[in-house]
Amino acid sequence: MKIKEITVTALMAAVCCILAPISVPVGPVPVSLLVLAALFCVFAVGTKLGTLAFTIFLLLGAAGLPVFSGWQGGIAKLAGPTGGYLIGCIPMILIAGAFITWSEKKKGALKYVIQAIGMVIGVLVCYAFGTAWFMIESGSNLATSLSLCVLPFLPFDAIKIAIAMIVGNPLRAALTKADLMHYGVQKA
Repeated sequence: MKIKEITVTALMAAVCCILAPISVPVGPVPVSLLVLAALFCVFAVGTKLGTLAFTIFLLLGAAGLPVFSGWQGGIAKLAGPTGGYLIGCIPMILIAGAFITWSEKKKGALKYVIQAIGMVIGVLVCYAFGTAWFMIESGSNLATSLSLCVLPFLPFDAIKIAIAMIVGNPLRAALTKADLMHYGVQKA
């Protein structure tokens, strides 16, 4: 890894630490900016480094720094009812990142359609991880868990995906132009 990649990765971990705690409690799972922070990681530093940045964020939170929703931290938060959503962001980043990388070779609206599909699939996988863990931790059935932990969040996460695309694409282009990131795509 180059120093500039390490620096940008560390900055994205810091962005996660800043955005993820911002939340509004609406039930057992708060509305937070966690998904948006994770998607910013993918756009800014790519799949591999985005996963690393998010993992650093998780480790900082596990160590007790108050970086999880509601400015909480510690292993108990990861092992608690909402911990599956935190862990579920890792496969979300991997899936969204694969689609975003694939979209780099496309032009026009197709590029954005591919990105949106990847992010939607990634968020659904994150929901699957989180909901399964919530069911184990709370003893709730699937219908109750979906009504508490997924359905209320669909519109919010759709907005987060749109924001990630609106901000992420220019950010990715600027980092490429500044020769800070290359994302595995050959420069013209």
